[in-house]
Amino acid sequence: MNYQMIIDGKAVDTHQSFAVINPATEEILAECPAASVEQLNAAVAAARQAFPAWSQVPESERQQKLHAFADLLESNMQELAQLITLEQGKSLDGALFEMGGAIAWGHATAELSLPVEVIQDDEQARIEVHRKPLGVVGSITPWNFPVMIAIWHIMPAILAGNTVVIKPSEMTPLSTLKLVELANTIFPAGVLNVVTGDGAIGAAMADHPDINKIVFTGSSPTGKRIMASAAGNLKRLTLELGGNDAAIVLPDVNVADIAEGLFGAAFFNSGQVCGALKRLYVHEDIYDEVCAALVDIAKTKTVGNGLDEGVDYGPIQNRKQFERVCELVAEAKELGADVLLGGEPTAGKGYFFPLTIVGGISDGTRLVDEEPFGPVLPIIKYQDVNDAIARANDNPNGLGGSIWSADTAKAKQLAMQLECGTAWVNNHAAIQPNMPFGGVKESGIGVEFGPEGLKEFTAIQAVSLPK
Repeated sequence: MNYQMIIDGKAVDTHQSFAVINPATEEILAECPAASVEQLNAAVAAARQAFPAWSQVPESERQQKLHAFADLLESNMQELAQLITLEQGKSLDGALFEMGGAIAWGHATAELSLPVEVIQDDEQARIEVHRKPLGVVGSITPWNFPVMIAIWHIMPAILAGNTVVIKPSEMTPLSTLKLVELANTIFPAGVLNVVTGDGAIGAAMADHPDINKIVFTGSSPTGKRIMASAAGNLKRLTLELGGNDAAIVLPDVNVADIAEGLFGAAFFNSGQVCGALKRLYVHEDIYDEVCAALVDIAKTKTVGNGLDEGVDYGPIQNRKQFERVCELVAEAKELGADVLLGGEPTAGKGYFFPLTIVGGISDGTRLVDEEPFGPVLPIIKYQDVNDAIARANDNPNGLGGSIWSADTAKAKQLAMQLECGTAWVNNHAAIQPNMPFGGVKESGIGVEFGPEGLKEFTAIQAVSLPK
């Protein structure tokens, strides 16, 4: 299949290309166009040209087009899911889940609005607060959820009246190219453009004087570089960056009741989730029981090629991430950690690493202190819950965290002591379109989803009318 970028509603070829690798086989899946800076400039110019007309389209009409786009995604759900599995690696069921989430988010976002707020209306004056679109939004998306995160970026930006240039990860560009091709049968030319390439194109977007906002999902180091580059024209930023989420399990729980929830929160998408449970603190009274329960669940799961029937978890998406996971686990073992299950990469082709549970480990080990972003869960024993909270907070990341307890009132009180953007009780990584999601500390700036997320794509204009 010939993959092309879409700029100003037209398919665009390039002189250069790069290989997209299937992580389950390490074979070349496709050649993808590699954009030049000149083509990025053309995409930004097309978006800027389309902005005045699109920003004046009534909100109700923009909502209708977003609903139509979400319907079109549903009509093409199987093809997109197949592409996701081939380039990202997750099981076909996981890819269909991602598509379902993208479609649901699309429809939910299309229902949002930006009403005028009247803050004064008396004999002196009427003062209104209007939310106006920013202009051209640059979207840079990661490789773990190539379609769903694209929808998280695109939908609110377009609804608010902006135009968009999106650059997907060079690891997983194919499903995004197809998504934008579909979108351009709904939206006017130039409203949504896509360029593909490596980090140099992303860096050029962050530095581009005609891009008014960058929305980025990815690592904290890259987010910091984008923030520095954005200073040139004081771009607005929404940065959803790395997480190293901690969960704390109190001794009053029924382990059988929570084990599946803990497991799913840690290993969903093979742990390649920013808001996944990545550090599990368990009270010493139930530590062995929790470890055993999680190992028992993991033994029932199958890791393999996502296209094969009966596979629950696919490979790690790329070699660089695979080698990082191998390194962190090997180092933990050298320092005396107890690998309860897994721990060694699978022989043969593909970036396969088994579901791995590590006990006998504590803070100060890289596997605990750093985000592995893979199918590995370290379990740390604690005695005092206040100490566990202090250890959970002693980390540069602050995306999410959770408390697990039979006493939900106590759990809520403790959860609010966690230094993170989202705190869950007896759950973890559960997000929804109407709940704002974002990080504190080095896990990001701004929020996504719901009215709060939509407003991130606007500027305030106060209008004062004297009486």
